[in-house]
Amino acid sequence: MTNRLVVLLTFCVAVGSSEVHRVINERNYHTFDRHHPIEARIKPGDTIITKTVDSAGWDYKNVRRTKTHGNPLTGPFYVEGAQAGDALVVHLKKVRLNRTWGYTASHIGGYALTKEFLEANKMPPLYEKAQILGGPENYIEGRTDLVPWVIDLKRNTVRMREPVSKKIKLEFPAHPMLGCIGVPPAGDEAPRSGPTGNWGGNMDYKEIREGATVYIPVYHEGGFLMFGDGHAVQGDGEAVGSGVETSLDVEVFVDLKKRADLTTLRVENDEYLISIGNKSGDTLNEALKIATTDMVRWLVEEYELEPWAAHQLIGFQGEYDVAAIAGTIGCKIPKAALARRP
Repeated sequence: MTNRLVVLLTFCVAVGSSEVHRVINERNYHTFDRHHPIEARIKPGDTIITKTVDSAGWDYKNVRRTKTHGNPLTGPFYVEGAQAGDALVVHLKKVRLNRTWGYTASHIGGYALTKEFLEANKMPPLYEKAQILGGPENYIEGRTDLVPWVIDLKRNTVRMREPVSKKIKLEFPAHPMLGCIGVPPAGDEAPRSGPTGNWGGNMDYKEIREGATVYIPVYHEGGFLMFGDGHAVQGDGEAVGSGVETSLDVEVFVDLKKRADLTTLRVENDEYLISIGNKSGDTLNEALKIATTDMVRWLVEEYELEPWAAHQLIGFQGEYDVAAIAGTIGCKIPKAALARRP
């Protein structure tokens, strides 16, 4: 973290009884901690318009705000009236690209490949100047496991800059998403922005994108919402350990659900209900159990399905996303299946 003067500008514009908070900050944290200075106090129904930095701290102007790699977060945002047992309801109205470059890790690691394959196929760095990401001013000292990508804002695409494959065009449509979102967990724990848990964290789930609504359990008065780690695109599982890391423009509408009694995060979009299971450092089996258990609760408690009907619906209409190999599973139920009434 730099020692320069911190600048925080928050502009509030009243819209009816709600406000729009335009937050421009030069202060980002690597922990979900309720003791961090509050970026803005908001009320349920307010909107936050802000920008995130990438996983190494570079912003949309190519200025590196932190000296440490590891998902710097924007926030925390204190939500008036939020109490333990409630849920923050975060509508992701805009999650947009705002610069022309990103980067990824170069190889799949031992978390997703067999030991025998890794030992027999050791790969050298793909790019001799792997430290040069967006330009000469953008590098991470000592890192040779990164490769640069070009983001085309007009075409909404991402393309690997170097090296260039002779066999396949590594260019894809962009689908911006937030790798990190959550709140400080119960007690005085302040986890870093790398692991995940029932508070959220570094879930790296591609469904945390524009148009989604995220339900986050509250463990402390005010909630202390934080988010960051923008990706221009990422596949299921985050197999190489990163998406195309970049900064983002973010606009969220924040509401509050009283006495929600959530045990993990939930996501809703136009097509699906999604329960998220997080279990960092453990097998994906445990994350799957958390996600499935929560989906049963959701269907029974809020949609009033008989428990046996909820089990059968999950059994025959449920879908599972390996959101992140590091320990996040999404259990999905199509809304169309819930619309079938007798």
